[in-house]
Amino acid sequence: MITQDDYQWLFRKAPVMATSIAEDGVYLDVNDAMLKRLGYDRDDMVGHSPEEFATPESAKRVRDELRPALRRTGKLENKPVSFITKAGEVVDCMTNAFVEYDREGQFLRTVAMYSEISDQARANFKYRTLYRATPAMLHTVDGKGLIVTVTDHWLSKLGFTREEVVGRPITDFFSARDRKIYADGRLNDLISEGEFSNLERQMLAKDGTVLDLVMSAVSHSDDEGNVDRMLVASKDVTQRRRAERELRRTLAENARLREELERERDYLREEVNVAMNFGRIVGTSPALRRMLKRIEAVAQTPANVLIQGESGVGKELVAHAIHVQSARADGPLVKVNCASIPKELFESEFFGHVKGAYTGAYRDRIGRFQLADGGTIFLDEISEIPMELQGKLLRVLQESEFERVGDDVTRSVDVRVIAATNRDLEKLIVDGNFREDLFYRISVFPIDVPPLRERKEDIVQLAQHFLVQTCEDFGRDALTLTRAQAADMRAYDWPGNVRELKNVIERAVILSPGKVLRLDLSMRGLKIVADEASAAPADSAAVLTEKEVREFQRNNIVKAMQQANWKVSGVGGAAELLGVRPTTLADRIRIMKIKKPAQRA
Repeated sequence: MITQDDYQWLFRKAPVMATSIAEDGVYLDVNDAMLKRLGYDRDDMVGHSPEEFATPESAKRVRDELRPALRRTGKLENKPVSFITKAGEVVDCMTNAFVEYDREGQFLRTVAMYSEISDQARANFKYRTLYRATPAMLHTVDGKGLIVTVTDHWLSKLGFTREEVVGRPITDFFSARDRKIYADGRLNDLISEGEFSNLERQMLAKDGTVLDLVMSAVSHSDDEGNVDRMLVASKDVTQRRRAERELRRTLAENARLREELERERDYLREEVNVAMNFGRIVGTSPALRRMLKRIEAVAQTPANVLIQGESGVGKELVAHAIHVQSARADGPLVKVNCASIPKELFESEFFGHVKGAYTGAYRDRIGRFQLADGGTIFLDEISEIPMELQGKLLRVLQESEFERVGDDVTRSVDVRVIAATNRDLEKLIVDGNFREDLFYRISVFPIDVPPLRERKEDIVQLAQHFLVQTCEDFGRDALTLTRAQAADMRAYDWPGNVRELKNVIERAVILSPGKVLRLDLSMRGLKIVADEASAAPADSAAVLTEKEVREFQRNNIVKAMQQANWKVSGVGGAAELLGVRPTTLADRIRIMKIKKPAQRA
């Protein structure tokens, strides 16, 4: 029976290099062949770890790869390890190791045996090691397309082990599409050509993922000139292809969204423009109450409305009131000022155009009717539409269909039309300048907006409303109307209607230096009230131009900034002096391009 001593004697005298390693990774014993080859004594190695005698590369390999694999599988087969002798020579070995357990399954030791490799084997080993470790997707096939070897990176990309791929046809790892491409001997034809460059191919990973690759190859031929080896380099472009596909989808989605955003942008622009004029309808006069009853009666119906009235009476405000009280209130309200559209652009403005429809049509454009789909379109100054286009407008009103300029696709819209005019359309019909059928289509329910001279009871209320609004917008302290001013305004004829009244109040606020409203400075035809005239001498006929009004407001802001030492916000800031919010003042400073003067040296 072999004793422990016998076992130790056999181990130490074995003709191959061998070591016994403890559970904590240090040598329990080293045999004579190992000590002789490395030039150490047994006491030099026992109790020390293998990493202390290995090259830095092998030491790292032992720590990061071999020891974890041994613990996981219980064995190692033909793993490369390089040691350094006591004299400094590097000894390249292949190791095989196994873990030994007792009968109860407890760890006893790890036995590792080493065989030194020859120069040719060493060269082959280094080549194989370098090949496998190359951080690229490389695989080598023979003349029949069978896999000879692959790099670790190739295995990592596809998720296979080396044992699962070596010796198998490369086509086993192609996608179903590419297997069909290289069926019936076409792979052999490709190999026989010797080399190729930047072929796009697909391979199938172990988990079923399809990888998009770009492949290039060089070959080696035997003595008869036949290709017996082909080295293939692959570049993984899966993410790039995926990104390209995603980009194409994104571009298509962006094109769709861009069209929607253009519609939304145009709509918002119109909303901003309209919001400058819209407010609440102010007044309690009998004429105004009659108009409001008609608005209330028609708002909830789908009927087209024609708003008639002099310039400046507030036809836009009436259109807005109809829209917000209708079932379409959540939809867009799109305004088209027909008087401001060039004759040649009417059709494009109403119905849109496609790219290239005419000179200058560099992109598709959404028309106002499509923009107003599901909502209301307000055609202001409808009498200005050219006769040749009134027929096309009539078609949209009758059939709810149109085509963009340069397009043959018929589009449908659901739009309510509110038209407005300050002209006598019936007279235009007699003169041949307006279609009678279009008139009856848009004037299903006419609403006449009374002029301001017929709303004498509303004048003071409107003036006070504009005064409060203007003082707030201009950053002025509150001003009040006197009884004399109210009487003068009621006596005035107001040919410009509500718009004229608003302009008069705005000019008066700008021209009033104190707390008393100087209405006499902003309006011709008013009497000069004694207490107002004594407040500051002025010419009652003096009227500022729009340019002078803007200049006055700019100078007022500059004066406030100077008094505040160019401080915008905070206590003592210009915003506080003007009575406006700092953000409002900052916007006005930016728009008016007001800058602090540079200090002199």
